[in-house]
Amino acid sequence: MNGIKQQILEILDKDCRVPLEQIATMLGRDMTEVAQHIDELEKEQVILSYRPIINWDRAERQRVEAMIEVKVTPQRDFGFDAVAKRIYRFNEVKSLYLMSGGYDLLILVEAPTLKELAQFVSDRLSPLETVTGTATSFVLKRYKQDGVVFDDGGEDERLVVSP
Repeated sequence: MNGIKQQILEILDKDCRVPLEQIATMLGRDMTEVAQHIDELEKEQVILSYRPIINWDRAERQRVEAMIEVKVTPQRDFGFDAVAKRIYRFNEVKSLYLMSGGYDLLILVEAPTLKELAQFVSDRLSPLETVTGTATSFVLKRYKQDGVVFDDGGEDERLVVSP
């Protein structure tokens, strides 16, 4: 990937609302050229979506989030991909990662209530024949996501160190 596309991606990754004109100015390029590169990145499926980071704790929406560590038996000739494909199709699944270490998959799930999230794990995820074990951890508070700090308060609360 050429340098200009990489620079565009870095700008959009920090703030997807940066106007096209501003990106062009930042890169010292023509707006038409930048727009063409963005179109190419979208067609190549490098850019998949433009999404804000929302502090749901300050919004009216109630939801329960959990991270689920999953151990699975990979399917012959398909490895983990077939298992992952089956799992990521559930509406409750927001993110799914293949991991190294003590478990195979890490799933970020959300549901409107604790009961619905528990039902997802017990009725839909755990019974899958390839799933050999799960460990669920509930998100209690979000401090930082994708480089954005939540509820900073603006004050530096670090201890003062004096000589």
